[in-house]
Amino acid sequence: MYVGVRAGGGIGDELEDPAGDAFELYRILFDITFFFFVIVILLAIIQGLIIDAFGELRDQEQQVNEDMATKCFICVIGNDYFDRTPHGFETHTLQEHNLANYLFFLMYLINKDETEHTGQESFVWKLYQERCWDFFPIGDCFRKQYEDQLG
Repeated sequence: MYVGVRAGGGIGDELEDPAGDAFELYRILFDITFFFFVIVILLAIIQGLIIDAFGELRDQEQQVNEDMATKCFICVIGNDYFDRTPHGFETHTLQEHNLANYLFFLMYLINKDETEHTGQESFVWKLYQERCWDFFPIGDCFRKQYEDQLG
């Protein structure tokens, strides 16, 4: 199998020429069978698995892009809520809950000496070290808290 797959024309390239041999018919059947099963079917299955894996990755990427377009990454509130309030979803995700601001804050904490942390910074740093993301305001935002005053 190793030699047959590596050979350019199949296993027939590696075996002796069957011309005039009593078993020439069997040799031809062997070559065709090997070509059909190993090269056509087996390699098609392997290609199918690879293509399917990339298709699955593409589907996951589409799901992530759809979630990013319809939900706030920080608070996970859908854009349908923000489209009913002043300034809309885009303002919320670009200003109020900008992902870059959260990442910058975490990088600030990573680079800052622990002895210089304030109370809030110590709280977030402790949660970050435990890989606990409870400091993210999931399901909540200032606009939602004060919607009666805004409207």
